[in-house]
Amino acid sequence: MLPRGARHGPLGASSTRRDGRAVTGMSVDPYREIVLDKDGDGPAGQAAELVALARRGVTDLVVFAHGWNNSPSGATRLCSDFFAPFPELLAPGVEAGYAGVVWPSMTFTDEPVPDFRALVTTFPERERTIVRLTELLALAPPEESAFTEFGALLRELAGVDTEGAAAAGAAAAGSVSAGSVPDFLVADAVETCALFAGALEEAAPGAVLDGGAGRLWKGGREALRQAAYYVMKRRAGQVGERGLGPLLAEVARAAPGLRVHLVGHSMGARLVAYALRGLPGALRPVRSMTLLQGAFSHYAFAARLPHDPGRSGALRDMQLRVRGPVVACHSEHDAALGVLYPLASRAARDSASLTGPLGRLAARDPRWGAIGWDGVQGVPGSARRTLAAALRDGVPASGCVSVDAAEAVRSHGDVRRPELARVVVSAARIGRR
Repeated sequence: MLPRGARHGPLGASSTRRDGRAVTGMSVDPYREIVLDKDGDGPAGQAAELVALARRGVTDLVVFAHGWNNSPSGATRLCSDFFAPFPELLAPGVEAGYAGVVWPSMTFTDEPVPDFRALVTTFPERERTIVRLTELLALAPPEESAFTEFGALLRELAGVDTEGAAAAGAAAAGSVSAGSVPDFLVADAVETCALFAGALEEAAPGAVLDGGAGRLWKGGREALRQAAYYVMKRRAGQVGERGLGPLLAEVARAAPGLRVHLVGHSMGARLVAYALRGLPGALRPVRSMTLLQGAFSHYAFAARLPHDPGRSGALRDMQLRVRGPVVACHSEHDAALGVLYPLASRAARDSASLTGPLGRLAARDPRWGAIGWDGVQGVPGSARRTLAAALRDGVPASGCVSVDAAEAVRSHGDVRRPELARVVVSAARIGRR
């Protein structure tokens, strides 16, 4: 067992990082970093380090996956801030360890185009493409040929194979077939830019003041952001299913008594949810999962979609692979999930529908809602709680639970909240009574 009084290091304690360097200023100890690349691959030995924690006496491992971020150091700082309240919340006898999942994601703000540096950091192999995309947006040329080039560059950035290359070749190139990509990436570029410009005007009157080509290029900026979002969405699922899931399975086989509690913010919530698909059905090491402002569909766990009963959510019944509750914290104040996420989802399925009324799209058309906007939908028996009730009485011991965290969460990035840490501890059943 870990020595009493020393199980959680003081502020400023050091823990091991996967590159061998110390993590200084980490708020908790023991802490480990799980580093995964865009394909879900990581350095050898990561599972062994987590198993070693269990053999040292750690009973519960809290794993946190960051969302939009564009630097490993920023991800580490977020993990430190998020974990800081935990030591004071834990019940006697709980020996907790902590892990941060560091993966290549990028900043996703309310700005109409991702930062150039963030794009290059996230897609270093596409730097030339990004340079030319940003040149076109800056110059805003009126020629139709410029828009055609812009559309081709968006597809290149997203790794879209519009020629229908053979599956093996596409996989080797990191591409996907055109049939599985958003409509706007394969549609006429002028039409796409016009549709996005109209969508922006509907969502925020006065946001697009230019006319002519200038108006179209404002829509082009949004198209670039949506293309980057599409890549991040695909990447988060892949990192979870091919990377984190198999790693947790390896840990479970070697340390079956270790209780794992998954936590994810934004796209990190998608990552940890998809990790459940990477776990063999017989292994169930995950005792709880808490999704903070999750940037994926609120119908993800549904067996039937209300608007299309012949289809199910992408994570149908995956909640059954969690021994305890699956808790989704949501907030109506999250503009990214109230407008930008459904805009992306709507564009992916039907670009022409972008001309319809937007506003708070998730409220107007539930087909496009995010789980971090209004919680779990389409799963019978799911519980709903206010944040005050969850903090006072705890959350149910199993099943899907939606917690309205609007009183504490005022924006998409508002994750450094002690109230959210308390929800995680409640879901994990490791808190003081």
